[in-house]
Amino acid sequence: MRNPRRLLSLPSAILAVSMAIAAPPARADDCIPIENFSAAKVGEFPAGWKVRKDEAKKTYTVQEESGSRFLRAHSVGLGQQAARSFEWNLDEYPILAWRWRPMEFPKNGDERESSRNDSVLAVYLLVPYSTIRGPRAVKYIWSEKVPTGTRLESNMGLTKVRVLRSGTDGKGTWTDERVDVRSDFLSAFELEAAPKPGGIAVLTDADETSSSATGDYADFRACRK
Repeated sequence: MRNPRRLLSLPSAILAVSMAIAAPPARADDCIPIENFSAAKVGEFPAGWKVRKDEAKKTYTVQEESGSRFLRAHSVGLGQQAARSFEWNLDEYPILAWRWRPMEFPKNGDERESSRNDSVLAVYLLVPYSTIRGPRAVKYIWSEKVPTGTRLESNMGLTKVRVLRSGTDGKGTWTDERVDVRSDFLSAFELEAAPKPGGIAVLTDADETSSSATGDYADFRACRK
């Protein structure tokens, strides 16, 4: 990312409480849907999502495959998040679940080095913190080179990074994820009480490597354990 320590501007997206979307009742599978893109228009940037600059809307478009819709991120030399405002109770629904699929890894990306800090896939839990410095966040990435389980940080310590997947073996294949974001957030920031999330964000970037990257995201849910 060109400025990897900077998240999407909260005043225009995540911290805007008046725009926060109330969580609907839980479904039978004990999950609250955050975004499944079923109501989004194919080929367009999804309604309800925000980016810092309009140019990033070209990176993120809704696509359809076998009757299911998903968000495709195709970055060419860009590094900007797309974020979705959404509040829920982390004590009741501590699990963040989603599906993702790496399609094209950024050339020579390595999240341990600022000059190569690009990822094919990244998902954030965003928690309001400061209108100046941005949110606190836990960020889960699929890295081509950095080993699974590696912990990193950015944004002057406000973003805690965890490598959830590593390598190219899953290229072109959907993978289901379930992470205990409540536990990860409390541990990362040494807190005792769970905060209220402001939303989620995704990032597929290729600006530091001056290359391109493509990845897909689908079925974001907040779930009970």
